[in-house]
Amino acid sequence: MPSFWKSNRNWLTPVLLLAPGLILFFVVIILSSIETFWISLHSWDGFGAKVWVGLDNYKELLDDPQFYVSLRNNIIWIVMFLSSLPLGLAIALLLNQKIRGMRLAKSLFFMPLVLSTVTVGVIFGWFYDPTYGLLALIFHSFGAANVPALLSDDFWVTPAIVLAALWPQVAFCMVLFLAGLNNLDEEQINAGRIDGAKGLNMLRFIVIPQLKQISFIALAITIIGALRSFDIIAVMTSGGPFGSSTVLAYQMYEQSLFSYRFGYGAAIATVLFLIMSVFIVWYLRGLVKAEEK
Repeated sequence: MPSFWKSNRNWLTPVLLLAPGLILFFVVIILSSIETFWISLHSWDGFGAKVWVGLDNYKELLDDPQFYVSLRNNIIWIVMFLSSLPLGLAIALLLNQKIRGMRLAKSLFFMPLVLSTVTVGVIFGWFYDPTYGLLALIFHSFGAANVPALLSDDFWVTPAIVLAALWPQVAFCMVLFLAGLNNLDEEQINAGRIDGAKGLNMLRFIVIPQLKQISFIALAITIIGALRSFDIIAVMTSGGPFGSSTVLAYQMYEQSLFSYRFGYGAAIATVLFLIMSVFIVWYLRGLVKAEEK
């Protein structure tokens, strides 16, 4: 046995180190995805026997108006969430200055990242309260009599929730960009200064190109985070009013656990998985291309 280990440890060591993670990935991700797709081909209440229905759940999904509302809300999440990248970069550039008291400022901007999403949802639920919330106090200070109840308005409810979720997401992008700014090539920056580059030109032609990989990672994680949004919606509105703030993840949860339609919920989960897979494949291709350069 010792001789076998010595002669094969070059490939056995990485295999043993990777095995726990690969087994966990296979069981939790691959097998669960296959099982979810299998359930989506059945009518099942979660307790009794599964009844084969084929693609009927998917056909019903295409005729379900709530599905398109959820899909539209996911698109709104993605579009609004993308603003976290320029906002995070702007704050990172501000905090990267060597000014007295900047460490305290970094801690304050970093704080939303350590809060749970549920906590953020509760805080912004209080903020949006049309009677006693901070938003109401701001409106009253300007003499406004009527304060909009954003979480009760079917048009504004989704943007209001996304704004709440943006708070920690901007902090996350800020941390990524701060790490990137601390690893900039000083020689390129000094060469740019000699050539007269400063301000926006320095940012555009020297700083941002060096943050390309960080920006790519932030973009991919932001899009996937927007697609998997769930907990803050559950805390702030539970998908209301009348399903107007529901996204695909929450609709899947609602159909499965409240309507006891696990087959239909699995069909929604499968569609969401396919949408996310497009971004995941794009992300992995980008990583491979970056490694090849």
